[in-house]
Amino acid sequence: MTTFLQHPANQSDPDWWRGAVIYQIYPRSYQDSNDDGIGDLQGIISRLPYIADLGVDAIWLSPFFKSPMKDFGYDVSDYCDVDPMFGTLDDFKMLLKKAHGLGLRVVIDQVMSHTADVHPWFIESRADKVNPKADWYVWADAKDDGTPPTNWMSIFGGSAWQWDTRREQYYMHNFLTSQPDLNFHNEEVQLALLEAAQFWLDLGVDGFRLDTANFYVHDQLLRNNPPNGRPKEADGSAPSSNPYAWQKHVYDKSQPENIVFVQRLRQFLNRYPGIMTVGELGDDDSIGIMVAYTEGGDKLNMTYTFKLLGEMHKGVWVRNAIEEYELRAKEGCWPSWPLSNHDVMRLATRWEADDAALRTYAAMQLCVRGSPCVYQGDELGLPEAELTFEQLQDPYGITMWPAFKGRDGCRTPMPWAKNELNAGFSRAEKTWLPVAETHFDLAVDQQSHANSLLSHYQNCLHQRKQLPVLLKGTMQVLPAQDDIFAFVRAFEGKRLLCVFNLAATPTTYRLPNDAVIQAFADFPQTELAAGIGQKDLVLSAWQTVVAWIE
Repeated sequence: MTTFLQHPANQSDPDWWRGAVIYQIYPRSYQDSNDDGIGDLQGIISRLPYIADLGVDAIWLSPFFKSPMKDFGYDVSDYCDVDPMFGTLDDFKMLLKKAHGLGLRVVIDQVMSHTADVHPWFIESRADKVNPKADWYVWADAKDDGTPPTNWMSIFGGSAWQWDTRREQYYMHNFLTSQPDLNFHNEEVQLALLEAAQFWLDLGVDGFRLDTANFYVHDQLLRNNPPNGRPKEADGSAPSSNPYAWQKHVYDKSQPENIVFVQRLRQFLNRYPGIMTVGELGDDDSIGIMVAYTEGGDKLNMTYTFKLLGEMHKGVWVRNAIEEYELRAKEGCWPSWPLSNHDVMRLATRWEADDAALRTYAAMQLCVRGSPCVYQGDELGLPEAELTFEQLQDPYGITMWPAFKGRDGCRTPMPWAKNELNAGFSRAEKTWLPVAETHFDLAVDQQSHANSLLSHYQNCLHQRKQLPVLLKGTMQVLPAQDDIFAFVRAFEGKRLLCVFNLAATPTTYRLPNDAVIQAFADFPQTELAAGIGQKDLVLSAWQTVVAWIE
């Protein structure tokens, strides 16, 4: 009989992920346990009670595998081991056991599209054109004039092709030159990646966040991407100052064969009850690809894009994006709507949100259909950290400075205690990135009172668990009115009206013709000027209303 080490409830509730709230941890910056200035697995273990008390259902760990750390773990050199910087495999096993004991599932990052250039696979592949792994990466001859085989661009700047003198060929890299792309047209590559996933499944992980999940397969004919023109602003996947955004990415990613592999991965994972997959998708049609990668129930469990992670995307933009998804969604589709992560400017700064706005965005994120993903520190309202060029660690930011400052500003250490060294993150004299001065007053120990943003998150998360309609229910977006985002969640014959004023000015919301408020739900909200039996809701700035309706 097969023994599964995943969360004990996965077999009885394989759809646990539907409506679950996921808390993203960036291990380098969460908690340092050995005073080297870098967060680690033992540090995360020590903070698991805090995460459980917060009220989330699962944690997502950004990569902690062996890596040269040129892209801070997203350049993997060994898929089946822990980098000594973060600890050992035994530490990870302990983390799994402790998390499961607290009722938390554990989701880990899987970086399948590329490896580090020091991975043994690539070292063998680049040696010559006839070795057993010669075709494991994307290699191509130069054009007759010596230039790269296509016009494809790297997200991190410049061509997506790097010349290699050993093979006298170019290899493809969507990111750093030290992150060569694997060749998914090779059956052996797919099998090797499935084996790597199985390694972690056998240890007991409950799911995978799939990095760049639509980047796996490239066009074998190596056709050039058509121009897109310089956009006025990016959708989050690349800043408008980055020429990557100036192409329509027709051939370098999102190929039909990519979905075929995702279906194969899903079939493989189905051998383990209750395993969840959430895919990161960056594409020109960000909503359409979310639908394509989840429809039918035979692909990913859920997906997210950068649609809500771009610059100044708020208010009406949020409503329109989610409405577009709900209109285009098909059977089997389930979204995840993060408002922040380790790749984009922090929410408070990106959307210029004060405490009142952050409370409303939190409530909104936890009420829309889907499985929300909360990035560490969002529950504290942390703003983007301001760093000097000399303090930068992110190669993306170093290359694109000063128009784009990279991702370090959202990756600085978590502040735990205002009056401790490095805000309680580490006892080291110097941390890998400095703790932002603006974060000390927002530390966890400074928000242990009932009126804090942290308490608001806790209240919303705990109340959400008591409302099955918010976990499993359908969603109907209501007609637009000013800066109001309103929708109805329905489940087992009950209907819940959710109204959010996404503006700093008061307004009045006219209820739909068939809506009559029966009672206000037990969910964090402010007092109303009009209530039960009224057709108009008078909303103050940034007000949330959650109510049962007929």
